[in-house]
Amino acid sequence: MSLSALALVGCASSGAPAACDRSAGASSALELITPSGAEGTPGLTVKGPVRVPHTAFEDVTVGEGPVVTSDTQDVVFSITIANGTSGETLVSSPTEVRPLSGWREHYEGLADMMMCASEGSRIVGAIPYDQMSAEAATSMGLKDGESVAVVLDLQRVYLAAADGVPQYNDRPGMPSVVLAPDGAPGIIIPDAAPPSELAVEVLKRGDGPVVTDTDSIRVHYTGVTWDDRTVFDSTWEKGASAAVTLDGVVPGFAQALEGATVGSQILAVIPPDLGYGDEGTGSIPGGATLVFVVDILGVDAATDATTTP
Repeated sequence: MSLSALALVGCASSGAPAACDRSAGASSALELITPSGAEGTPGLTVKGPVRVPHTAFEDVTVGEGPVVTSDTQDVVFSITIANGTSGETLVSSPTEVRPLSGWREHYEGLADMMMCASEGSRIVGAIPYDQMSAEAATSMGLKDGESVAVVLDLQRVYLAAADGVPQYNDRPGMPSVVLAPDGAPGIIIPDAAPPSELAVEVLKRGDGPVVTDTDSIRVHYTGVTWDDRTVFDSTWEKGASAAVTLDGVVPGFAQALEGATVGSQILAVIPPDLGYGDEGTGSIPGGATLVFVVDILGVDAATDATTTP
């Protein structure tokens, strides 16, 4: 069974980062679960009935990558889940990129296991019936009072928002950007004519890898039109990040991201000839100058790309 098929993706919440204390999840019940399998293909054996009143977990391996501190962060993991009473394997599956909030909706205990964990970790855990949705429990054939045993390999942890070093910019006539507590940008357009050529500013400079034209780049972005000052597209409002490739976006967007690093935030003012031209598209009128604020959160496998904006 695929875990991905059971979870509905909800909008990412914007709660404050957690105070990360992994020791709170310890339990003697975890001694009954023996993890196995190579990295990325976790397995487990249950040595006796596993029952817990609350979600319990411990890190078998502690990774050195980014840490999950918010439900807004995207994660990728591989997992095996077994019935804690019978030891029968119920789920064994890799997952796709999804915010932690999307998992919490149906698997609260699973999300709790990943909170404050680092990329590259293997986590063993036990989750009671009442810390997953009725739909999820029913799909796995669980009864009230039962628990599941879990081994999870946390393979990717993406940034919730750009975390780079703020940069000084003094180019006149550029839009201003204000950030909400969760990192979502607000864009203030000046009372002036837009630049006639592509104008790009690095608002935050990340220390991650440089993105290339062969990458599938995981981003948050907000786009507004200069004249209308209207948001025409925003991943922040949709509650989920997007994956883009530089050959799948308008030329100005691609040029703005060339040579940028993961963790950076980019402001780009894109003239019509590098955007949607005289024809426009959808709610964007012909001849529109576009303004984007883009947070570069990480790099996917190329096969996960989507064409935006």
